[in-house]
Amino acid sequence: MSFAARSALRAASRRAPRAAVNVAKPQAASYSLLARSAVAASTPRAAVQSSTRGIKTLDFAGTKETVYERSDWPLAKLQDYFKNDTLALIGYGSQGHGQGLNARDNGVNVIVGVREGGESWKQAIEDGWVPGETLFPIEEAINRGTIIMNLLSDAAQSQTWPTVAPLITKGKTLYFSHGFSVVYKDDTHVIPPKDVDVILVAPKGSGRTVRTLFKEGRGINSSVAVWQDVTGKAKEKAVAIGVAIGSGYMYETTFEKEVYSDLYGERGVLMGAIQGLFLAQYKVLRANGHSPSEAFNETVEEATQSLYPLIGQYGMDYMYNACSTTARRGALDWAPIFEKTNLPVFEKLYESVKNGTETRKSLEFNGRDTYRQDLAKELKEIDDQEIWRAGKVVRSLRPDNLS
Repeated sequence: MSFAARSALRAASRRAPRAAVNVAKPQAASYSLLARSAVAASTPRAAVQSSTRGIKTLDFAGTKETVYERSDWPLAKLQDYFKNDTLALIGYGSQGHGQGLNARDNGVNVIVGVREGGESWKQAIEDGWVPGETLFPIEEAINRGTIIMNLLSDAAQSQTWPTVAPLITKGKTLYFSHGFSVVYKDDTHVIPPKDVDVILVAPKGSGRTVRTLFKEGRGINSSVAVWQDVTGKAKEKAVAIGVAIGSGYMYETTFEKEVYSDLYGERGVLMGAIQGLFLAQYKVLRANGHSPSEAFNETVEEATQSLYPLIGQYGMDYMYNACSTTARRGALDWAPIFEKTNLPVFEKLYESVKNGTETRKSLEFNGRDTYRQDLAKELKEIDDQEIWRAGKVVRSLRPDNLS
């Protein structure tokens, strides 16, 4: 999909919820519009779960961790907790869109702050935010809010901090969904005031996924962290906001660990490494005479449509067992070779994240005046690669795409 097409798709997805959301009256009966009917049809078992689940300690492969679940925050409790608060959501990109609409649907008082007249301002209006009522210029939104949700891009947070910082006054709470700006303060110069709670809720997915899973009545998993606890209630507040913005469950971390793992994962198996591996395998197949369709099917289509969903649902061992004995034997033999080969690369990547090299690269690129044009050029280069041009044809053949 081209950059232009992706932009159109994002715009369409912003408009899509509009028809389903009653913007004049916040939802007060359910975690989502779709879950309301599910609650009405819930079984006695679901009722038992809601009364017994909540904060719990689980054993993750031998390590005990605390997990916070949505069921510990019924909507009435959630709405009462925030009855005297106004969540001022600064920035209306992917996360701003998803988190803002979810909190609004959950009956929490939310306002949006963006540059007046800009693209985000127009998109917010399309989603039902009303200028002068729930939509304001950034400075006014911060002044009106008690919990300031800074969801601007990492580069924008750094650039706007001299203006934003004086408005974060005593008694307010400063909220992030990424530890980037605070952890790399030497590069971003984002240093929170000493007299406010500073908290983090980081959904483990895009803002679009945050919104989609919420509308399905499910909820995304998120991490929560506290940078600064002035009131003694910072963690509780973070967990409550996590529920408000659409989290199904949350686990504890720190600002440092969240940003290190996030930057590392994105550059690794989540995005960077997978593109590199896909392309390398595809090129070898093509160099050995395989057709584009065969090379794509054996590299991407079978992975994403058949095998990876099994890993996500049941685990790696299940996926191995679901394959032929020949495939299983070869995979077991080659997995340690790939691990040994790639381990030094991942170690180098983690160090690059930890020492701030990746941060400085990101700030430099994303702070350019030509950022959008430069990004579009790089994404077009990927879109033009033979592997992904072949993929468009393969995807069009999927039965669910046929009329």
